[in-house]
Amino acid sequence: MQPAVANERSLLRELLHPIVIVGALGYFVDIYDLTLFMTVRDQSLSELGLGHLIKGGAWYHDLMSWQMAGMLLGGILFGVLGDRLGRLATLFGSILLYSLANLGNAFVHTFEAYAAWRFVAGIGLAGELGGCIALVAETLSKERRGYGTTLVAAVGVMGAVTAGAMAEVVHWRTNYIIGGVLGLSLLVLRIGVRESALFHKARDNHELGTVSRGNFFALFNQRNRLLRYLCCVGIGLPTWYTLGILVQRASSHFAPVFHIQGEIITSRAITIFYLGLTFGDLGSGAISQALRSRRKVVAGFLIVSLGCAALYLFGSDGWTNTQLYALIFVMGLGMGYWALFITISSEQFGTNLRATAATSIPNFVRGSLILLTAAFTWLNTQYSAPTAAIVLGFTCFAIAGVSLLCLRETFGIDLDYLERD
Repeated sequence: MQPAVANERSLLRELLHPIVIVGALGYFVDIYDLTLFMTVRDQSLSELGLGHLIKGGAWYHDLMSWQMAGMLLGGILFGVLGDRLGRLATLFGSILLYSLANLGNAFVHTFEAYAAWRFVAGIGLAGELGGCIALVAETLSKERRGYGTTLVAAVGVMGAVTAGAMAEVVHWRTNYIIGGVLGLSLLVLRIGVRESALFHKARDNHELGTVSRGNFFALFNQRNRLLRYLCCVGIGLPTWYTLGILVQRASSHFAPVFHIQGEIITSRAITIFYLGLTFGDLGSGAISQALRSRRKVVAGFLIVSLGCAALYLFGSDGWTNTQLYALIFVMGLGMGYWALFITISSEQFGTNLRATAATSIPNFVRGSLILLTAAFTWLNTQYSAPTAAIVLGFTCFAIAGVSLLCLRETFGIDLDYLERD
């Protein structure tokens, strides 16, 4: 009995580590701000006299594409900085940037200003997650780091639930101010948080001239590393296909075609999806620890997600809005492998490239929404919205399945290693 109690206390102590707490709160604000635009998009565009852009248009008129473009750039920038200057520099530098950008969003009056601030916000939003996950994975024990990254992800996605709820009761400009202030308030938590010992070790090796740190192109100059990188991106594609195409466009593109009874409110759909994602993240993390496997659990969640997408596109005709909301919740549960996805991305690479990979990979997945949106828009000019979504969904899930088969199992591996040139 004594060892069990000590073991539980040890786990609790690791989960209450300052890095885990700061990372979880930081990701909460990150996801709050990331999702905030999705929930207030229609309201803000209408108020600015840009209501004609709600159903879409050219890619450069899609504000989400500007945000995702910023995240693509920020994923590379902050990833490199994370391996060169440290994970903490990435974590708090990104928080400062996206907080200021969200304050700027609160005072826009033109499309150009809105797009510019969403682009800047995207750059900042890109840096928090990767730096945080790398820091947590390198700090906690190899047997328990999965619990830490799961807790960070679960607390983080609750930020989306909060953003969705706030969007229904608070004016969109006020919401942006709240997001900015929340982010700035996190900066005081930097006191007492230390850099990981593995980063310091990698830095010492770099100074001896034995390895390079934060070299983004090093991810592509060896076939094995390139394959690992592309496969990590591949397993994440269904997440933003589901959220960015099926959920975000449920009201404008799918509900009318499926003759859904009752109004589908976009902010509510996104909130419900992320609520499911929160429980899914907690569940996938716990199951992964029990099975001592990342790949098996991701495979199971992908199968559930594929089934939900098929039901959404083939079997929801004539449903009530309550039934569709319930399915969206289950879709969120299925996408709950996001926590494992970002953990796998950090575990696949050595310390000298870990932040670069862990930061850029999820942001390349988020940025894939630009291509998915462009492809969906083009396909929708040729076919119905459901048919366009079916083509995209089949592609995304097929890529994810093949990618997962090509990745090694990383549960419990020692992260104290370097990527050699």
